[in-house]
Parts: sequence; C-alpha cells; structure tokens
Amino acid sequence: MNAATDIIESFRIPSTHPSLPGHFPGNPIVPGVVLLDRVAAALENRGARLARIGVVKFLTPLKPEEDATLAIARNGMRVSFRIDREGAPILRGEGELA
Repeated sequence: MNAATDIIESFRIPSTHPSLPGHFPGNPIVPGVVLLDRVAAALENRGARLARIGVVKFLTPLKPEEDATLAIARNGMRVSFRIDREGAPILRGEGELA
C-alpha cells in the first residue's frame, strides 16, 4: 500500500456463520461478500463509510476458523485494503469513501 496503514485487525469467521452451509457443502469457504463486509465494517467502526469498491482481486480462499488479518490504508477519500492469512494474500482491493 502506498499510504500508511490506518487499520489493522485480526479476525476469524466461525464455522457457524450463516453463509457457510451453502458455500460449499462438505468443503466450506468464506464467501467474498463476507470478507468485503469486514472491510466496510472496519471503516464504519471508525466513522467512515465505503461508497464504492473499484477493484478487488480474490487470490485464495479463506476457510472457516482460519485466522486472517485485515489492513486498510486511507489516502484522502481513497482506500486500499488487503486480507492476509499468515502473511499470504487472500484478497487485495481499492475503493472510495463516501
């Protein structure tokens, strides 16, 4: 990220999350929308609102109960974000604040 990292949070999606039974039975992975919701929630918890996601690239799946780290950097009204698992990228993206 080009700007300083403003937010760093660790999280884990529990195996009981309501989105998991259908995504995918017998081999659940955390849906991308759940991960993007973590990005939006982290910003909202700090008084900002994500207006638009311009780019997002999903690089590898996250399974339930795996530890992950979210990092968000703000540069004016633009944000860059990433989610990693043990230093390996799960997703990368950019967006704009409202």
